[in-house]
Amino acid sequence: MIKTAKALIELCREKDWKISDYVLEEESRGDEEKKAAILKELHHMLDIMKESTSRTLESGTNLNHDLIKDFGKKTWEYSKSGKKFVTDEKTLRAMARAFSTFESNAKMDVIVAAPTAGSCGIVPAALVTAAEDIDASDDELVEALLTSIGIGQFIAGYGTFAGSEGGCQAECGAASSMAAAALAQLYGGDVETCLNAASIAIVNILGLVCDPLGGLVQYPCTFRNASGVSNARVSADMALAGTYSIIPFDEVCKAMKEVGDAMPASLRETGIGGLAGTDTAKTLCGKIFGK
Repeated sequence: MIKTAKALIELCREKDWKISDYVLEEESRGDEEKKAAILKELHHMLDIMKESTSRTLESGTNLNHDLIKDFGKKTWEYSKSGKKFVTDEKTLRAMARAFSTFESNAKMDVIVAAPTAGSCGIVPAALVTAAEDIDASDDELVEALLTSIGIGQFIAGYGTFAGSEGGCQAECGAASSMAAAALAQLYGGDVETCLNAASIAIVNILGLVCDPLGGLVQYPCTFRNASGVSNARVSADMALAGTYSIIPFDEVCKAMKEVGDAMPASLRETGIGGLAGTDTAKTLCGKIFGK
């Protein structure tokens, strides 16, 4: 497997490949039967993503506590209200879909951890909203998903996807980076554009701590899924516009690992510091856990 983004760019230029082409070839080792099996599984994952992004938009969550409750439904209804928005309808719908997928996880429904359950809403919401926007086919979405997988492999190679090791930057940051690269490819970007989008997304979220209330992967994680897909969309557009990260993708990933290692334990999914350590959080956790 290629170890650096520089080598990936060179290989893709030589072969006239997208990142998705490289990932599929690498994972299948050129075996056509295995390639077909991988694509079949990815189509299955895409179907789950589509379902999870819409699951709570109309019905709400019916969860028994108030850490997160009907955020997907509220945002979806707002996106269709006809009001003047601070952002735009497409971004609101992407955020609603990220909420829906995350709420599905909270309800113990089936989701795709992309790359983790705590960041599960970002990649699906990005892909489904893009499909609605540009009428992308399922085959094109699967190609974009392969690109996100390739970006994730680099991030994991340099660091971690675990919030307990690297903070939320390792979960929602990684997912946002993966989604940004996938979007850049879907909207016509070349390999370097995809890598710039991935880099920008990490730069925008570098240092994000993991501070869930009561150790539950719900709050503030739900907002970070919605903001994460927004970050992915913004980062992809920045890269497609021609802006770029002056720090190469490999070094950005290394920096994320170093920042994660430097975080105190209280800010790495222990439920002790940050928002989890506030008076309101402690009161809410007392009600939830009966303490």
